Amino acid sequence: MNALDLKTLSSAVTNSAAAFRSRTRLQPAGGEGDKVFPPTYAGAVYAKEDRQINGAKVPCVLLDSVQAQANRLEEALQRALDAGTLKSVPVLNVDFTGIGLLDEVGRVSSLEAPHRIADAILRDSLHDGQPFRKSELGKSLDQASLQNATPLYKLCPTALIFGLWDSTGPKGGLGAKFQRALVSEIIGVNAEIGVKTSSRIDPLGMRAAAKVIKKPDGSYELAGDKAKDGVSPSEVNHGNIRPDVNAVGGATLDYAEQTVVLSLPALRKLRFPVDGKTTPERDAAARTVLAALALTAAALAAESGFDLRSRCLLWPTDVMKWQLLDTPGKKDLTEFTLTSEEAIKLLEQAVAAAEKHGLVWQKEPVKLTPSPNLVALLKRSQDIAAKTPADATAE
Repeated sequence: MNALDLKTLSSAVTNSAAAFRSRTRLQPAGGEGDKVFPPTYAGAVYAKEDRQINGAKVPCVLLDSVQAQANRLEEALQRALDAGTLKSVPVLNVDFTGIGLLDEVGRVSSLEAPHRIADAILRDSLHDGQPFRKSELGKSLDQASLQNATPLYKLCPTALIFGLWDSTGPKGGLGAKFQRALVSEIIGVNAEIGVKTSSRIDPLGMRAAAKVIKKPDGSYELAGDKAKDGVSPSEVNHGNIRPDVNAVGGATLDYAEQTVVLSLPALRKLRFPVDGKTTPERDAAARTVLAALALTAAALAAESGFDLRSRCLLWPTDVMKWQLLDTPGKKDLTEFTLTSEEAIKLLEQAVAAAEKHGLVWQKEPVKLTPSPNLVALLKRSQDIAAKTPADATAE
């Protein structure tokens, strides 16, 4: 099995190969048969479905969605940038420090914002004193399209990998759309849903009949014998919780599997003009950079581990391997290994090659500051949250 090099990557992107694919089996860190907890969705349910595996219908459960995996891959890139392991990948940072928040936010980057460079957080921030989308940098995004992906390549190339819809920009619903080129998902195979128990024994033995009156600041006082607005001590976190059994209580699996696919045709749809002119060589160089960046994100995320949430730590049963889907019907697919260190070197080589064709991306983070309106809205939201019961919804 070979390590992937720039020549092979560039050839795959330029020619007719369909995809790079990785399929990794995982087991719970506690060992085979240990319970894991999938994410819950509205109505406290798991995302369960039958899938066709080896010609048979098999009950499966979603452990990490495509959207969640995209976020984890972006987070892996951000951690590598913060650590200095990865250098000069374009990113925009909104700095929320020093504005007097109840709960400090710190920095929100284009790798952390839900809608990437098109997110409302960036839209409602300032660059050099101007609203970001009205600044020179921001206005360049108005021209972004499949035929002109250069503005995004320079400012936020990850948007070309993980997908983007610029619906919050000046064009609204007509804003540019870019499909996901990199898709990752983790499922649990042959899933058996279990139950979960819960209880709490209060060492003080508080009785429900000992009513209290809750105050707006979160404190309380004893309720009078005839008070009508008294509530149980459980409302202020005292008292027992009766033992209960919850039907959504994790799952046992035969195994979990992560499937990662990098679509090369999706990258080939993109053009990268400079001064209004495109060349096949520049387009190929830019697409190779994006492919290398996608593989780097996947390698970094894999090496960061698969701690998806509480009680859902997974462990790969083998090293991450990549297959190149290059010739239809070919039985013995070419396989590669790629560590994060190798991937970063590959990315650096691809970036340097693209620069020779006139494509130079933003190497220093772009600094944005939140607008006064955004700061005021955030402060009001935090004030409301501080006065709202913990079990209340955020809506």
